[in-house]
Amino acid sequence: MLIDLQVHSTYSDGYLTPSELAEFLKSRGVAAASLTDHNTIAGQEEFFRACQKEKIKAIPGLELYVKLGGRKFNLLWFNFRDDPALHSLLRESQLRRKSIARRMLKALKNHGFKIKINATVDKYAHYIAINHLIDDMLKNPFNRKKIKRELKVKIIREDEVIRNFFRNPEIGVLRESYLNVKRVIALRKKLGGQLILNHPGKYNQLKRDFLLKLKKIGFEGLEVLSPHHNLGTVMYAQSLARELKFISTGGSDFHKFERTKSRVKCSHDYYRIDSDYLNGVKKIIGK
Repeated sequence: MLIDLQVHSTYSDGYLTPSELAEFLKSRGVAAASLTDHNTIAGQEEFFRACQKEKIKAIPGLELYVKLGGRKFNLLWFNFRDDPALHSLLRESQLRRKSIARRMLKALKNHGFKIKINATVDKYAHYIAINHLIDDMLKNPFNRKKIKRELKVKIIREDEVIRNFFRNPEIGVLRESYLNVKRVIALRKKLGGQLILNHPGKYNQLKRDFLLKLKKIGFEGLEVLSPHHNLGTVMYAQSLARELKFISTGGSDFHKFERTKSRVKCSHDYYRIDSDYLNGVKKIIGK
């Protein structure tokens, strides 16, 4: 059965609404999926209704930025129950992210960009994504010209803008809003569900000692199949998951269709996730 346990919508850093996502996933033959927006569950209800219409099994999902000691990483939380305590925790993270984004935009304005700081920040009710902030900045022709001139390029690429303007210590650094993972684990005890280490190969988190520490504090799984992983990483991840008796999951990390003349416009164009290859995933997706 084809599944996708990591997709993102316009409620965080995606470009399709939850309803559009459900239609897209149906067109790719996906039978079970989870909307895992960053630090928000605002799109869950729409996604569930749309998936029901498309006959896709929707799994409650969420992606969080967390820290354990001095280590920062991403986790996926599946099958949690909705609860005011969860909304409160997410709201805390969202407000902190707004403050961080406001400081970043002020730094960019001081660097000479034309930015309406309050109008930009206030348009986002939930997670403020770096890619959407860049989109907002590029709507101004002056900003586009400035970027091309400073980077000496004809075509503006998002990763270059991030590296040179949003993660440049000489200008400013847009940091994420990290939650203490122990707070998340404490809440999970109340609300249920499964905590999964997200695309560990992307940020070099695939370490046995680290995984053992996560298992000890309550993590149940590891995202094995991810477009961020090469074959060697997938082989090693599934080996560790089997050794540590972790649930194996997989997700496309779909955000949008890339603007390119090439045939590959998203990971779904070349990438499929079959539940048969993921040990224990039925605990998340059911039968």
